[in-house]
Amino acid sequence: MFNPVSTYQAARIAAPVIEAHFAQHLSPVSDRGEDDVASHPETALIESLIDIAFWASLRREEGISPKISLAFLPPEQAGQPIVFVHPIVLNAEALTKLAPGVERAGIHVGVWYNDLGLYIWGTTSNIPDYCLVLDVSEPALIVVKHRRIEGFGKFVNIAVLKGDQVKIIDQSSAQLPDCPALLTSLLGFRSSDNRSVNVLIQLAVSMRAHKRGGLLLVVPAGSDDWRESILQPIKYSVVQGFSTLSELMKRDDRERDSSAWQGALAREIEGIAGLTAIDGATVISDDHELLAFGAKIVRPHSNDIVGQIVKTEPVVGSEAVITHPASNGGTRHMSAAQFVHDQRDALALVASQDGRFTVFTWSECEGMVHAHRIDALLV
Repeated sequence: MFNPVSTYQAARIAAPVIEAHFAQHLSPVSDRGEDDVASHPETALIESLIDIAFWASLRREEGISPKISLAFLPPEQAGQPIVFVHPIVLNAEALTKLAPGVERAGIHVGVWYNDLGLYIWGTTSNIPDYCLVLDVSEPALIVVKHRRIEGFGKFVNIAVLKGDQVKIIDQSSAQLPDCPALLTSLLGFRSSDNRSVNVLIQLAVSMRAHKRGGLLLVVPAGSDDWRESILQPIKYSVVQGFSTLSELMKRDDRERDSSAWQGALAREIEGIAGLTAIDGATVISDDHELLAFGAKIVRPHSNDIVGQIVKTEPVVGSEAVITHPASNGGTRHMSAAQFVHDQRDALALVASQDGRFTVFTWSECEGMVHAHRIDALLV
């Protein structure tokens, strides 16, 4: 029996909930006999992994904090990994020394266990579905996640631990009325057009990563109604829509599985997300055509000023709050709320410089704008 010796209290709080998440999701997958599925992690192992990762995050190697991703799996489940001749005992010092060589995206440090405890066996870029992953991207920030079952897109976050703060993702948020497809997908549920939704997720991740703040408006294709809510003329209006991203998304499934297609998609997403750093809003259609950027949002004269919104966060213990839009953030948040209030078939994605991320949609059930705070799902 593995007995953890952890000193990080948040690890003890989060571990049982994380184990329950895997038990809930891995059991039906195993019953269906699906291949390439990860092993079920026990509570004690999860607690120890979080504890070691946390203390490693507070250390420095040559003045730099470690950025590292731990994947809990044996080497035989890792495709073609790099396997060390001599396994290394997993501790904060070992992770700090290893971190500079494995900090690039897509590289995971492989961790498994024996009677003596947890150990590092090597590194891998391939992990099975539902594989437990711990990401350390800054001091005292640990994100617990897993690879989604269909393998495409961002991993599904289970918990976010920042110092003594523990945020457990509330999976039941996906069942709420008017839950946008973007949020449903981030919570790990499939959507009818999963790849299209995942483009928005990747745009959101990229917007948040540039740390300049940004506003992305997603409007219905083939309609110009959105222009009524934008100051004219638009300085950076794009002739006939820039369609490279849209054309990529129309390719057949065989092409989409190629590294060339995935690389082209990543470049287009980075390009559009970069435009959101420019003052004003970037506008794309829901079939991924770039329409404008640097656009100034205005309220049509015949429309009311948005007076209140409902604000939620998909975190256990969080409750819906009806509030004035100004209490949700600065000018971008106010403008986004007004735009969605006036253009009710549109979507607004807002990244703050401090890392907060909010998706604004119109809720028919509430009869008002709904602000979904989702930064806990994007880290």
